[in-house]
Amino acid sequence: MEKSIYSAEYQRLCGFLRQLRREAGLTQVQVAARLDVPQSFVSKYESGERRLDAIELLHVVRALDSTLLRVAAFIEDDEASRHN
Repeated sequence: MEKSIYSAEYQRLCGFLRQLRREAGLTQVQVAARLDVPQSFVSKYESGERRLDAIELLHVVRALDSTLLRVAAFIEDDEASRHN
């Protein structure tokens, strides 16, 4: 199991979080304001430069008006498609 922030799986998750933000019609600045963090925090996790822990991920998906269930479904679907 690769633990690097540079793994293909983690990069796909970062892309999915970026997609969720765009679907919500939010800018990085708006998400940062909802999280009470600098805009650079959002930029860094979206680019894969910063790894999110489970609690941070929960806060991010809530700020994006989404759920961990949707993220989990994406991860499950992504994993299944890579093994088919």
